[in-house]
Amino acid sequence: MTDTYRQPGVVLTDRRFTVPLDHDNPSGETIELYAREVVARDKADRDLPWLLYLQGGPGFGANRFVGKPAWLGRALEDYRVLLLDQRGTGASTPANRQTLPLRGGPAEQADHLTRFRSDSIVRDCEVIRPQVTGGARWTVLGQSFGGFCTVAYLSMAPEGLDTALITGGLPSLDAHADDVYRAAYPRIERKVAAHYARYPRDVERARRIADHLLTHDVVLPNGYRFTVEAFQSLGLMLGSGDGSHRLHYLLEDAFVPTPSGPRLSDAFQEQAQALLSFAGHPLYALLHEAIYAQDARPTAWSAERVRSEFPQFDAAKALAGEEPVLFTGETVHPWMFDCDPALRPLRETAELLAARTDWTPLYDPARLAANEVPAAAAVYHDDMYVDTAHSLATARAVHGLRTWVTDEFEHDGVRTGGPRVLDRLLALARDEV
Repeated sequence: MTDTYRQPGVVLTDRRFTVPLDHDNPSGETIELYAREVVARDKADRDLPWLLYLQGGPGFGANRFVGKPAWLGRALEDYRVLLLDQRGTGASTPANRQTLPLRGGPAEQADHLTRFRSDSIVRDCEVIRPQVTGGARWTVLGQSFGGFCTVAYLSMAPEGLDTALITGGLPSLDAHADDVYRAAYPRIERKVAAHYARYPRDVERARRIADHLLTHDVVLPNGYRFTVEAFQSLGLMLGSGDGSHRLHYLLEDAFVPTPSGPRLSDAFQEQAQALLSFAGHPLYALLHEAIYAQDARPTAWSAERVRSEFPQFDAAKALAGEEPVLFTGETVHPWMFDCDPALRPLRETAELLAARTDWTPLYDPARLAANEVPAAAAVYHDDMYVDTAHSLATARAVHGLRTWVTDEFEHDGVRTGGPRVLDRLLALARDEV
């Protein structure tokens, strides 16, 4: 049964699909995928080509748009759009602390989650494509991790693609997680320096909050243990277009006077817990390093290990001197599974995934070098989340892929500059630029 309904300017249809849990065992257990079909109201009866949108993450369901904001309005001029909740996310057989115990203990859960990377997502797409398009190829727009999935699609099933569009999501084809984070920490430091240059008073505000967290045991209203490392991880915001401004507003009124002295305000804590909690996207924490794993080397909490090579991120050392407290960003650490109540039951599962040594390759360099699918990618000049040098090396390795390198947008450029970004990529892919 499908539900069709209307919003301003669009007609929406809920779509559900059954796919194998393990594509190497197509007659075995199945899971359900959910996707939302979107078409402009004035084109609802037309036979339009399809555009599949793959969300960033991993672990996030597709955008729940109202109407046709951002890039969607531009896409609906030419396409019927499918917003897919990738397996384990959104309404697609969600994988979280509540559902994973159905698989068994931590070992069974870890084995189960190995089937939730980009290779399985691509194979899901190829199962549902004939049901959606009648067998026709479709255009894929991949944002961030969705771009990683798109490169995997070009490696595994290019015959299903009419065009491949990637925004902020060209992965390294062969870098280990250690290489990814070794390149990431200097970028994060640059973003923090730029933030403090824009908002100089935030240096002292961040130091005061960090000092308070080092000397007080703070538990947020949802049960999250708010440590200084957790506070630093709020720097994740600095990779988005408006993130520096949002971080500033969070910091500027953090304390209130109380009978026991200054304390972090309820308002500050409420905002912080919403930003820190993985309740809505636990696969981000569980699989974030696994999206880089392609051989027998374990990821072994890569971001945590590599951080020790950058002592300037040690908040206690910064406070002992006159240095600013540095924020971090898009790094997952073992302490998160102690602090976050949504992750605590999954700590052993995460440890098993971090120790795993049987990861399989996600990309096929030879097939990418022979690519014939029209492809274009937006590469953001100093993207905090995806290394620009890695992205450009991959762009050179994919035959025919055209890039637009820009410093006009941050990693979320498809959101903040959606129509322009999509227009530019379509023009590049169609060889109109």
